[in-house]
Amino acid sequence: MSNRPFKLYDTLSRTVKPIETVTPGVLKFYSCGPTVYSFAHIGNFRTFLCADLVVRTATALGWQVMYVSNITDVGHLTQDDVADAAGEDKMEKALKSKEGANFQNVWDLARYYGDAFEEDWARLYLNEPTVRPRATEHMREQIIAVQDLIEKGHAYVTDTGVYFRLSSFPEHGKLSGNRDKDQLQVAVRDVVVDDNKEHPGDFALWKKDDKHLMQWFSPWGWGFPGWHIECSAMAMKYLGSTIDLHAGGEDLVFPHHESEIAQSECLTGKAFSNHWMHVRFLLVNGEKMSKSKGNYYTVRDLIEGRGADPTALRYSLIAVPYGKPLNFTLQGLDDAKKNVDRIQECRRLVEETEYPSGEDHVSEELERIYDECLGAMCEDLNTSVALAKALEGTAVLFRKSAEMTAEDASAGKAFLDKIDALLGIAPKLQKEEGGSVEAELQADIELRIQLKKDKKFAEADEIRLKWEAKGYELRDTPTGTVWRKQ
Repeated sequence: MSNRPFKLYDTLSRTVKPIETVTPGVLKFYSCGPTVYSFAHIGNFRTFLCADLVVRTATALGWQVMYVSNITDVGHLTQDDVADAAGEDKMEKALKSKEGANFQNVWDLARYYGDAFEEDWARLYLNEPTVRPRATEHMREQIIAVQDLIEKGHAYVTDTGVYFRLSSFPEHGKLSGNRDKDQLQVAVRDVVVDDNKEHPGDFALWKKDDKHLMQWFSPWGWGFPGWHIECSAMAMKYLGSTIDLHAGGEDLVFPHHESEIAQSECLTGKAFSNHWMHVRFLLVNGEKMSKSKGNYYTVRDLIEGRGADPTALRYSLIAVPYGKPLNFTLQGLDDAKKNVDRIQECRRLVEETEYPSGEDHVSEELERIYDECLGAMCEDLNTSVALAKALEGTAVLFRKSAEMTAEDASAGKAFLDKIDALLGIAPKLQKEEGGSVEAELQADIELRIQLKKDKKFAEADEIRLKWEAKGYELRDTPTGTVWRKQ
């Protein structure tokens, strides 16, 4: 295991500092997942990709990672930017939408979009979490947590629900800086009026509602949980009372993560998380994403609708370090594609040609470059430097292509494998099932080479156009003709 420190900006202390794990060499990491009322958009996935990079970097350092990323499928209300949210449950609202008409009930909608999210997750090569808990499958833990808070004097029951008693936790606001409790309830809009609440800023742990489409029986009657208690209950179930790192988008600092801290620390009397990481917003063409502006993209919009390469999309969404806003453009996606193509060409260079045994020209330089790449990731996930280092490594291999040895090719493959494990941008070459298409393609490449030698350029070009129509690109390089599936 490496002794190199892994530093991230900590929202709580407002400093870049090393992650210090409770158990040496074991990272207990919780990252807030999506509310599955629709397809996740690329802004959501920027956050999930940054969490994925945390896991990859920790793994590269030799740490064991316990990674939990949840799915919220109940209780997240539409007006969620105040401590006690108002409005409709996002799941119920989605069922009433035009798209919701495709579903018989809200449970089917939740399952469909939850499954779709996991498909998109796999498309962008994110590592699977150790556990992916769903809020609806952890109701017992949430009810027990609420009951415990009541017994400890941190919560109370009214006719409309169970509320967290803000006055019982003097440290509320330490993460976000929102310490003026008289202003908490009007940070953006008014909260739900409940004359029985002790303080307008007290937030709901349980909503009494026997008309809600998703409801459970509790000691306080039929209803559903508040959004904040879900993550606390699931995080503590799988990672214990104190976790090492908690992550999410910057919009979750307040009220969601602030509320998680209050209720969790009142339950256990211990720090809830020792480190807090928040990912900055994503813009599209310099503006906030909006369907009305036509700049709203989901992962499947880009991959299925526009034919975007998944690796290139991943590359473009991690190109800017998480602590800075990312401006996504289609031109940026095209530029990412060129870099991904270069990496794939490098893969073919070192994997698809047999080279003579000889002197090793590159391993020492590639090891240095990879160490610098990992070093950049350990310095607050500096992805812009890390990606540049990955491309620097490919440049080394291309320079040596004319005198490539088997030893060079082996070192190059090892370098690309480590880059892929760390950044997820250098996947192994895809092989066609059965090899029939690949065998036909290879035969045509050899025929094309001969035709060009015979100066039959028109016939050679017909072969290229034939395969382009089938979705394959042929490209001539100093070491021969290479191909890729478009």
